[in-house]
Amino acid sequence: MVTSEDMSEIVFFDVETTIPTRTGQRYALLEFGAIVVCPRKLVEQHSYSTLVRPSDLSLISTLSVRCNGITRDAVTSAPSFADVADKVFDILHGRIWAGHNIMKFDCPRIREAFAGVNRPAPEPKGIIDTLALLTERFGRRAGNMKMASLATYFGLGQQTHRSLDDVRMNFEVLKYCATVLFLESSLPDILTENSWVSPKAAIRCRTNGSISKGMGSIIDTPSSSIEIGSPMESVAEAHIESDNPIFPLVSRHVEVPDLLEINSSRPDPFNLVQFSAEVRESIQLDDMKDEPASDSRDSSASTATGGYICYTDFLEPNKISLSSISLSLSPLYRGTQKIQILHNNGELQVFSRCLKVRFGISTRFVDYAGRPRLSFVVDASSELCQLLDAIDNLAQKLIEDTGSMSEWRPVVNRKPGFMNCPTIRLNLPTVVDGNISRWVTEIYQKESSSTQKLMFSRFDVAELDPLISPGTVLDAYYSLDSYDYQQIAGIRLVAKKLIVYSS
Repeated sequence: MVTSEDMSEIVFFDVETTIPTRTGQRYALLEFGAIVVCPRKLVEQHSYSTLVRPSDLSLISTLSVRCNGITRDAVTSAPSFADVADKVFDILHGRIWAGHNIMKFDCPRIREAFAGVNRPAPEPKGIIDTLALLTERFGRRAGNMKMASLATYFGLGQQTHRSLDDVRMNFEVLKYCATVLFLESSLPDILTENSWVSPKAAIRCRTNGSISKGMGSIIDTPSSSIEIGSPMESVAEAHIESDNPIFPLVSRHVEVPDLLEINSSRPDPFNLVQFSAEVRESIQLDDMKDEPASDSRDSSASTATGGYICYTDFLEPNKISLSSISLSLSPLYRGTQKIQILHNNGELQVFSRCLKVRFGISTRFVDYAGRPRLSFVVDASSELCQLLDAIDNLAQKLIEDTGSMSEWRPVVNRKPGFMNCPTIRLNLPTVVDGNISRWVTEIYQKESSSTQKLMFSRFDVAELDPLISPGTVLDAYYSLDSYDYQQIAGIRLVAKKLIVYSS
């Protein structure tokens, strides 16, 4: 049983799994390891690890063994996940979760494992993904920021890819990084002189459209923008060299106002609980693009949940003038920025008729708490591709000019060998209501003579599978939202309304 005192603890955990070898094959849990840490003393209080026997031993392939060394013989006599589910639940539920890349990998695997034994999954009090945290705070001086690269950088030895070893290595790496940042902030002129990270970093503060230089004056700069049909003005010239040692180590997308204040109110630079809150906030800012909530931080998010949407404002691709489209960077919340995509000075919203579904509902992408994001893939017409490609190119240029090192993901997907069959992914925004994650996209079904709005009682993905399946034809009303998170950037198409044609 987790007490209120336990809930302030951080549990670092890691899972080892099989490696899927064919399309549609799921991961199978092979090992779970965790340590519970006091966030103020940074000491390991207790640990737990166990091998897990999958229901199908044939899933343990040669590729899987090569990755983590766990063989079929090793798990033959191990307990099944059903046997250890209670223990795993007790160690995770209600605590702060921490781990490297856990939001994209470990959290979804835990949810899948509990779903596989018909048990409710544990829920975190907060999440610290050290991949996101260290990439933003420490910079990319260790290269690709994988755990093995970070361990090599600090001389901590080889990564074993075994759960408990990896968890303890993760904890040590985090402490090393925090110590380096603390020391560099103490002797900036000496310790940051030969830093691997570029000394040029533009740090956005609370003042909209302003950049702060060091601890001193505020330099006002006009908000950056690009218009189709006009010269692309670089915003890189707004970058300035910061005198503060922490600034070059922090991504411009992280909130840093507290660092700009001489009398900082931050009580403890090593307080990982505070780190957790800050990281989760930055994660939620990105998730708001897909998971609208009643929050003044993002006006487009609030419209999706409660406000009236005027669908006459959605334009078909052939009615959108490229010369009337403009892109600009605008402040989002607490120092973060977002690309606004405008048409005639209003939000660009697109209506596409008769889109054919290529791939049905997918749950492969997850939010900050490991809950699945819903999306599906449709074929894209040449007119739509021309529009999206033009916007994509300008948005990528705008992001690059800000100094972002993120990899850009094109909104139009063209697979090698299928270049003449481009596709786009439409995302269904979701909100969390109690223990239920529900989509807010309005979905209608069109019969021969009528169109009826569909009402969902359980908001189960299974309700959508037969409705949005390969070959289905539908009309879509959607907006274009930018994202730049965990070194990946691009434009996400968010479905506001779907009209599904009956077969």
